Amino acid sequence: MTRPSDHAQLPKPKVGVLLINLGTPDAPEERAVRRYLAEFLSDRRVIEIHPALWKPILHGLVLRTRPKKSAEAYNQVWTNEGSPLRAIAHRQAEALRRRLPGISVHVAMRYGHPGIAQAIENMATEGCTRILAAPLYPQYCAATTATANDAVFGTLARMRWQPALRTLPPYYDDPLYIAALKAHIERQLRALDFTPERLLLSFHGMPVRTLELGDPYHCHCRKTARLLAEALGREVDVAFQSRFGRAKWLEPATDATLAAYPRGGVKSVAVAAPGFSADCIETLEELGIRGRETFGKAGGERFALLDSLNDAPESIAMLQALITRELAGWLAES
Repeated sequence: MTRPSDHAQLPKPKVGVLLINLGTPDAPEERAVRRYLAEFLSDRRVIEIHPALWKPILHGLVLRTRPKKSAEAYNQVWTNEGSPLRAIAHRQAEALRRRLPGISVHVAMRYGHPGIAQAIENMATEGCTRILAAPLYPQYCAATTATANDAVFGTLARMRWQPALRTLPPYYDDPLYIAALKAHIERQLRALDFTPERLLLSFHGMPVRTLELGDPYHCHCRKTARLLAEALGREVDVAFQSRFGRAKWLEPATDATLAAYPRGGVKSVAVAAPGFSADCIETLEELGIRGRETFGKAGGERFALLDSLNDAPESIAMLQALITRELAGWLAES
């Protein structure tokens, strides 16, 4: 006796890679930003406050005031291709497709579009029976890496026919990552028309409470900075940006550090954001525009924001090597 599926046309099995980043609104407009922030700030991995306490604040205050201000910030960095983060993410995927023939490479955002669930559904439809989910966060954080993986796992939990799954581990101390950062930063420093007195590494901030609860993020950032300083053969400063709310956050704060430099005699600085795999509002607007203003108003004279790894050759070569390593045992069968 045959089963109905015996004669079905099954797609040829493929190996797929899903590149995951945080997300972005669909447009630099208040309504789109409000929709994006509502999804982002409703994630209990991001806001670790009981919903009964947080929802009135979110809907009664935050979503009434923050979208307009954020939309203004997005407008300052929006490109002809749309959101910088989304545009760079698609360029990364396209570059990897050229380097990984036969591998199906897709892009997803944890919040906004294209979403993780839709991306996995598309990959399954085209025949991906084995998927590497790759959250592009070098330093592990529950509010970034874990929630991305949660969304992947949740999508598979709703599927009748699940693909096999692997996840890309954090790569904060991987020699491939440190070497890519070193080459990328050195190339940009050589191109400057001044020699910065300080190199500031700005990582996204997190509440101190996350460290106390066991999140390794702070330690990962510090180790990345130490290894990068050793590779560059120079001292680096470390700070944390994007504070939100009244809770105590990781310190020193990036804005306070930039304001303090001129008072200490530092008149020129270069800023890099090694925790960001692609430039976005936090790098381009928060650091490149507001950070520059903070430094200048405090008496600073020369300021340079270095590009994130983006789709630079060093970045794509690193991602190719990391992905190929994680696909060991799958590639020969794809």
